[in-house]
Amino acid sequence: MKAHTRIKESWGDKLFLFGVYLFLVIILVVVLYPLVYIVSSSFSSPRAVVSGSVWLLPVEPSLAGYKAIFNNPQILTGYANSIFYTFFGVLINVSLTVMLAYPLSKPTFFGRGLMMVIIVITMMFSGGLIPYYLTVKALGLLDTRWAMLLPGALAVWQVIIARTFFQSTIPKELGEAAELDGCSDIGFLWRVVLPLSKPIIAVLVLMYAVGHWNAYFEALIFLKSPDLYPLQIILRNILILNSIDASMMVDANQMVARQGLRDLLKYSLIVVATVPVLAIYPFVQKYFVKGIMIGSLKG
Repeated sequence: MKAHTRIKESWGDKLFLFGVYLFLVIILVVVLYPLVYIVSSSFSSPRAVVSGSVWLLPVEPSLAGYKAIFNNPQILTGYANSIFYTFFGVLINVSLTVMLAYPLSKPTFFGRGLMMVIIVITMMFSGGLIPYYLTVKALGLLDTRWAMLLPGALAVWQVIIARTFFQSTIPKELGEAAELDGCSDIGFLWRVVLPLSKPIIAVLVLMYAVGHWNAYFEALIFLKSPDLYPLQIILRNILILNSIDASMMVDANQMVARQGLRDLLKYSLIVVATVPVLAIYPFVQKYFVKGIMIGSLKG
């Protein structure tokens, strides 16, 4: 048997490769350390957090922050609202995106060029914040859950990506064969197109879900009732306004100073707010890269 031959690398190549790996390790540390610090702080005691003792691993391990979060009705309400907005928002977004992108991908669709021009114009130009607010107000959506779902029900960029995916992935011969068999357009979309479009649907779900989960600006200007606030507004109030009612926390008076509890809640709430997105991504990651690469080739 022939021995495997290996090209001998020069010292210059080895030095360059070492520099590349060193640079990547430095980037990894810079990106990863803040995440590790936040997680470690969330599992530390309030005294350790407020004194600055935490720098890598948890100090005086404690679940006090998480206990306080899950015993605060305000935070639980915000968490439930964010789940509601994300689930139904994604359902509306993906449905409307597919219903618009699929017809625009058909060469026989009359007026698709003009419609694409109109759609792209809305992506480049907007009326501004005040007309946006007045429109939502005129529709009677202020201080309702619909204000978080309907104004942003369709994103032009996602429509373009989905349309390009349908154009480049779904062969026109499939449509012709289905038409000869008597299949309707809706039936072809439901039975053939959607099963073949898992990558782009995963891309749309992830994009829209992250947007809804992190949305706070719409809630800030459209919602007045605390019962409708998403989790990000609660997080904003704690991080920026530093407003948290320590009297609502379990054993708050016995957990050291009020400031220590606030700092601990910040880190714990950041972790809790990040978990859902991190939990969804592994299930759609294998479709995400394929879908975003195919859909990004705009035509």
